[in-house]
Order: sequence, then C-alpha cells, then structure tokens
Amino acid sequence: MIIERYLSREILHPFGLGLGLLVLVFVGYSLAQQLTMAAAGQFDLLTAGQLVLLRTLIVLEVLLPSALFFSVLAGLGRLYRDAEMSALYAAGVSRRRVLGAVCLLGLAIAGLTGLISIEGRPWAYRESYRLQAQAAAEFDLKKMATGEFVTMGDSDYTFIADDLDLERGLHKSVFLQKPHEDGARAELIYADSAALPTLNPSEPLTATFYDGYHYLLDNREQLDVTMNFGTLTIRLPGTEAQERYRRKAEPTEALRRSDRPKDIAEYQWRVTTPLATVLLALIAVPLSASAPRESRTRSFLVAIAAYVCLFAITSAVRTGMEQGTVPELPGLWGTYAVFAVLLAVLLNPPRLPRRR
Repeated sequence: MIIERYLSREILHPFGLGLGLLVLVFVGYSLAQQLTMAAAGQFDLLTAGQLVLLRTLIVLEVLLPSALFFSVLAGLGRLYRDAEMSALYAAGVSRRRVLGAVCLLGLAIAGLTGLISIEGRPWAYRESYRLQAQAAAEFDLKKMATGEFVTMGDSDYTFIADDLDLERGLHKSVFLQKPHEDGARAELIYADSAALPTLNPSEPLTATFYDGYHYLLDNREQLDVTMNFGTLTIRLPGTEAQERYRRKAEPTEALRRSDRPKDIAEYQWRVTTPLATVLLALIAVPLSASAPRESRTRSFLVAIAAYVCLFAITSAVRTGMEQGTVPELPGLWGTYAVFAVLLAVLLNPPRLPRRR
C-alpha cells in the first residue's frame, strides 16, 4: 500500500489547500451579504454568523467534489511533470492501480459528500429558514408597530395594532379584517393581543389571537354572528411561499416517497452527489496525463470544460425534471451514465488505423 498512500498524499495536500481556499472565499462573500442585512437591522450579528455557517455546510456538497477533481489534476499532474508517473509505470505499477487508489480516496470523500447532501442539506435549510423566519418576524414587528393599517403580504387581510411587546412577540389591541370563504360575508377580529405569524418549513402560516371577539358580518344583511374567545388561531395565506421552502428542507426519505416532479428532482440531486464525486475524481485521472516537461495548458482547459459540462448538464436536467419536461428515469442517472461512458472513452481512447 506504499504506492497508494503516496498517491493519496499527493492528492490530499492540494485538496486541503483548495477546499480551504474555496470555503474561505464563500464564507467571505456570504458574510459580506449577511453583515449588510444585519447593518440594516434585519437580524443581529449572531444570527448572521449562524446563517453563514449553515450555508457553508450546504455548499460543501458542491465544493467537496470540485476540490477533489482539481486536486487529482494538480497532484497527478505534478507527478507526470516530474516524470514520477513514468517511473511508477516502468516499475510495474499499472494504470488500474492508480485508478484504484484515486477511486478509494474518491469513495471516502463521496461518503462525506453524501452524508452532507442527504442529511446535512435538509437540516441546514430547516435551521436557515427558522432563523430567517424569526428575524423576519422581529423585523416586521418593528415595521408594523406604527398604528397604521397594514396589508399582510399579497393577501387582502388588513391588520392594525395599537401597541407592541417586543420581548413577548405580541401585538396589543389588534384588529384584523378578512373576507370569508363564501365571499358573501366579512370576518372581523378584535383582540387584546396577537402573536405574529412566523414562516417555518412544513408548517402552516398562522396567527394566534388572545381574549377578543370574532364577528362574521353578512353583506346581504341576513345573519350576523358574534363570538367571544379566549384563544383563536387562523391560517393565513402563503401556501406558495411554503411550497418553495418545504422542498429543500424536507427529509430525504419523505422526498423518496413523493411523486411530484420537483420533489423527485431534489431527491435525485441529493442521492447522486456521491456518484458525481467519484466520477469527477476518476475523469481527472486520464485528463491529468502529460509527457514530462510538456505544457499542461491544453489538458487543463479540457479538464475545466469537462467539469463545467458536468454541472451545466446536471443543472439543466434537474430544471427539466422540476418542470416535468424530463422524465424521472433516466433523470439525473442518465446524465451520470453519459459521463461514465466519457470516462471509459478517456481510459480507452479509440486507435486510428495506421496509414500504409
């Protein structure tokens, strides 16, 4: 295993440096965005830091395969440049053994990538949405504490509060007007206090009123209803936003049982990231080959083109699946099957017939 350990070490060294650099760049960019929002008063610095860490965890499912791909190019490319690969081949080390060493390393990193994609990704999105919802609720509290009538989102719900308790997250002396489902009546709610709605994945958008009256007014002047309540919870409109949030935060097992195109696309993306990791690592092996002291510009450009094509085609197929224009099968599996064929061609290039 001396050869395998040597090859792994040559790949892991640039992998650690490259991954660290990619993470540092992403954290810097994300932190600048979050600090701008924190400066605007939308949330505090602690929330900004938590959001940066959660988004960094999410993006690792892309950074890990990318860093491994370029690390294989860099590590094996140096060995080819310094004629060490020629010496290994001359000593009886086969290309299959080199591929095996890279494959084992790729499988280890693919396992970490799969864990992040299947378990870490939905958890990070749930936590991110929860923090954003809490921050949005507190931010909206400050905006709505003006004693003015406010239309809630894109709905025709009208809301006003006379006072605000920021510590408890409650409006004081609140009034809500909304149309009834039958369209012939209007609902009026007056309460001593009300809890602001918060947006959480997989949960309905609700508001809770305490100690008040619920009036159902008949616009045809036939029958009005008045009800006194201690606690009243109503569901607010916002199903479209909920659906947009729910998919990324949904557990992977729940996505597997779903038959909706967007859920299927999200599920296939999560479970195929380990396959993408291994394929990228193996494709980088033949692309890193070059003669000693030969310029590697051409092979490096070809490697970048292959890398861009893989993610571009994968993204296009995923979007097609979400829109229902690409079937579930082959789906993303078909994309990786094409690149597996590309790997086979790179490892066994067709030989042109010799001229006589």
